Amino acid sequence: MPIKWSALLVIEAADMLEKHINAAVEPLECAREVAKATLEIPQLPQYVEQRINGLLGEIERAIGGSHSEPVGRLKARLQSIRDSVPKDTLEKEKKSAEYGKQQSLV
Repeated sequence: MPIKWSALLVIEAADMLEKHINAAVEPLECAREVAKATLEIPQLPQYVEQRINGLLGEIERAIGGSHSEPVGRLKARLQSIRDSVPKDTLEKEKKSAEYGKQQSLV
């Protein structure tokens, strides 16, 4: 059964999403380093430390870099979008786009 949506547009959107996600990774890595440095403050109360560790966990879940989240949920979710697009349909759409649309003579 042919799909009624454009697989090519979904992949193009995923590529744009990836660019935005990659642009967000560097600031989040900086935030992670600041949070780690904050944990080194002498006599930091445990309740503050817990909140900082919670923030670190959220950052690592989002962008990866820990043992439990090596890839990061954002990139993993993005890959699941790409994986859900039927490959044969994508290839057909790419070929059609290469040749362009030809108007009917009738």
